[in-house]
Amino acid sequence: MSSNTNFAVWNALTKGSYSGLTNGNTTISSISNSDLAGCTATIGITTGKWYWEIYIHDNGSGYIYAGLNSGYEGGGFYSGASATNGMSPGAIRLRNNGTLYDSSGSDDPDRWGTVTLTSTGVSSFTDGDIIGFALDYDNKKLWISKNGTFFNSGNPAGGSNQQASWDGDVPIIYPSFEPYAVGTPNNGGTINAGQDSSFAGNKTSGSAAATDSNGYGDFYYTPPTNFLSLNSANVPTSDDIDPAQTDDNYPGKNFNVVTYTGDGSTSNAISNLGFSPDMVWIGQRSSPTANYSNGIWDTNRGRAKLMYSLGQNSEPSDSSSTQDLVSFDSDGFTVGTNNNASVNASSKEMVAWCWKANGGTTSSDSSGDITVTRQSNTAGGFAILTYTGNGSSDQTIAHGLGKTPAFIITKNRSSNSHWAVWNHKFTGNYGQLESSGAWASDSSQFYTAGMTSNFIGVKGSGATNDSGSNMLAYVWSEIEGYSKFGTYTGNGNASGPFVYTGFRPRMIFIKQTDSTSNWNVFDTARDTKNYVSRHLVWDTGVQEYEGSSYSLDILSNGFKIRASWGQINTNGGDYVFGAWGDVPFKYNNTF
Repeated sequence: MSSNTNFAVWNALTKGSYSGLTNGNTTISSISNSDLAGCTATIGITTGKWYWEIYIHDNGSGYIYAGLNSGYEGGGFYSGASATNGMSPGAIRLRNNGTLYDSSGSDDPDRWGTVTLTSTGVSSFTDGDIIGFALDYDNKKLWISKNGTFFNSGNPAGGSNQQASWDGDVPIIYPSFEPYAVGTPNNGGTINAGQDSSFAGNKTSGSAAATDSNGYGDFYYTPPTNFLSLNSANVPTSDDIDPAQTDDNYPGKNFNVVTYTGDGSTSNAISNLGFSPDMVWIGQRSSPTANYSNGIWDTNRGRAKLMYSLGQNSEPSDSSSTQDLVSFDSDGFTVGTNNNASVNASSKEMVAWCWKANGGTTSSDSSGDITVTRQSNTAGGFAILTYTGNGSSDQTIAHGLGKTPAFIITKNRSSNSHWAVWNHKFTGNYGQLESSGAWASDSSQFYTAGMTSNFIGVKGSGATNDSGSNMLAYVWSEIEGYSKFGTYTGNGNASGPFVYTGFRPRMIFIKQTDSTSNWNVFDTARDTKNYVSRHLVWDTGVQEYEGSSYSLDILSNGFKIRASWGQINTNGGDYVFGAWGDVPFKYNNTF
């Protein structure tokens, strides 16, 4: 377990300008009498059972909402929330008159699905009351208590008599609070996620100064059995990548980014990566050679089989025709020069994004409809698949990850064809890696029903399963504390969406899906302090951009958009993102 634990507080990055935070961000108050002043917590819930308490302050003139909020991965502050009130409309909330409200359909009805609410049986809560929340994310149930008694004989430990339930797939849920002052501001509430049963000195010790089932916390009322405190030590982190559990597979041993300067030689060894890479993706940062940036290599196909993410070219047939990537090494890779000087031209600045699969050791797997040669890294959630297409629709291919895929890139190696991209939060649509165009609402590329813990699913398209062609697929699954793939909606504001990942991102890509925009890539190897603004694009050969107009804030638990630039944050725009981390939030290291 974590030796230093951070408890959830109200997230300053999701509050609006009408919201005031005090007491180490545990207390939120309205500082205006003209609108809601909302906020969400700093820890997002993606699995498990959780308990937290809220002490009510100055409930008088106005009203208060407390409960759950989810705005895709974007949390409380996203399109639909104004810069003043800080909250999205989509939530399940308890008002201070005792009424439960379901406004989840204002967020995305497909995420919450059918919501069922049960009357609380109470007429109100008021100053000095403590409202408790017990959330079972996996079974999609919420219980609410007042001063230690759950409404309607609710039994969280037994799973019965809940106040709310739903049947949709809400990706992340946040504790939320929304005071609305009418007349005199300052009404609000203090959260106790286990850090302080006195609620910043407003209460004396509670019934037990109770801990959760893992021994964490200081609660006023005893949490239900097996419901945990919202703190970084309890944040789900895969044992496979947890630095306290492994010396071989922690995040820095599965993915890393290196920068280097070309020297014009035939053998420039790039080291200090931390592992032997199986996929190397190199972008030119300065004065890129047109059409020859963003080269991709992998150990399934071999070091000479270069393809470019910005083009539709097929794989080269002559393995001796290129000297771009000389070798995959134990702690990095070696680059040379070819006629295009794309990865090692003298004085050119480069960046390489690198992943580990299985050290180049492949196996054949015929358990799906199509036999595949693959290498799979279950700890890091990454697999490289090469196979011969059969042209048939609704075909499955074994990936060996043991988890359902979250992000897939495919390419026809035998002929010119687009790169097809799939995201598990945006199914029924696909993107093209070499194109800035909007994602197509088209199910002709991927067989979504075939995406399981064992297989990927492909249609009979030229980019995913062309008959007789050599095909390639890069497959990633989500790993708690290390990788995340999802969506968010822009707000067009310089204080943009906050995206919770559960780790400190090392690299992030962002692509708008409903309009033309580039595949924009940020990382903390090129920007070593906040704000991060240097970015390259995967779909064209242009040099690195930088400046405050493009900035992100890299955080211990995710990232926040800090610009209104349309390619990452147009108002109402839909975006897909992917992120790989270096430090799980369990260890709460900021950048």
